[in-house]
Amino acid sequence: MVRLFAWALGVCLVVTGAAQAEGRYRVGYGLVFTNDIIGDGHDRWRSGSVASSRVYAPGWNGTAPARLGEMLELRFNGEIIAPDDVSTPAPGDRPFAGALSLGLHSHIARAGMEYAVGADLVVTGPQTGLDDFQGFLHDIVGGDDLSAGVRRNQVSDGFHPTAVVEAGRSFDLGGVRLRPFAEARAGIETLVRAGADITIGNLTRGELLVREPVTGQRYRVVREDAPGYAFILGADIAHVEDSELLPSRSGVQVEETRTRVRGGVHWEGQGGGALFYGVTWLGEEFEGQREGQVVGSLQFRLRF
Repeated sequence: MVRLFAWALGVCLVVTGAAQAEGRYRVGYGLVFTNDIIGDGHDRWRSGSVASSRVYAPGWNGTAPARLGEMLELRFNGEIIAPDDVSTPAPGDRPFAGALSLGLHSHIARAGMEYAVGADLVVTGPQTGLDDFQGFLHDIVGGDDLSAGVRRNQVSDGFHPTAVVEAGRSFDLGGVRLRPFAEARAGIETLVRAGADITIGNLTRGELLVREPVTGQRYRVVREDAPGYAFILGADIAHVEDSELLPSRSGVQVEETRTRVRGGVHWEGQGGGALFYGVTWLGEEFEGQREGQVVGSLQFRLRF
């Protein structure tokens, strides 16, 4: 695990140095937490994750540049996925999985379209140390310990290069903004997805929002001060080809269709403090999953 973190730190320093080259500087930062405890209150399946983005560019004038590679986003994600019961899982439940990823993405805007294109390296398995971290959290806040069988049967150590492409377009309809989008992923999970997001309120076109991979919630990275409220609604549906998080050796079959429905509210105060809370319903991801789940997402900014 120490070697993994040393590797990740080294890669992060190299990628950050490359992003800052050629006159770029950091124009935005975003961090969002997702957990089912702040959703439906259970501790299962897509149990918890964190997504973080740092964006580097020669400047920001309210929109992404037209040239690929001019605006770069350094993206980090970490996720814990667990069976419904981590001590005595039911037959046919999904295996425990820990995943950490680091990636580089470019944002561009051309002819009214917005694109995000990039790649992540996703690290899975006991080498991430996330099974121990889950046990540490349960010791603090309460919860069952991971059984020896759950640890033994978790998703194996692996390195999974993953390509991600998203294309979307925003339409202003009075005080409402509609943004249909399409996304494709190939790697840790291979899928194609289509959906739309609706924004009502003070989020402006001058901000850059990045899509959190588990829920599809879009979180603020490059901001414009705009005190007030904004309400978010969204939904999407995906065709899933395969998933390394549900390997065939586990005996669990991937659901070919995956659905998400989400909502949330952004608030920003006069002093620059901001808060986002959203909830997302995640449909069934594997055959035998008896129901969907609701997870909550939280992003905040404090100003002193």
